[in-house]
Amino acid sequence: MDGFDILPLAVGHMIGLGAIGSCLGVGLLGAKYLESSARQPELMESLQNKVFLLVGVLDGAFIIATGIGLWFATANPFR
Repeated sequence: MDGFDILPLAVGHMIGLGAIGSCLGVGLLGAKYLESSARQPELMESLQNKVFLLVGVLDGAFIIATGIGLWFATANPFR
């Protein structure tokens, strides 16, 4: 078995674990935002801006990992 034979498995793990991590991060972030806005409603607007910024960063990291994984799957730069 060659190291290149398990490349699709590695790409699947890269994309799948990135998706799971991103979904868990967005879920926890949303839960904490709702909890904090229920405790202090006057801070809701400033917290909402920060939440949307962090959700964009989390999704951006997942999309970059997906792009790199698909690049490895199609171009296979290790040959």
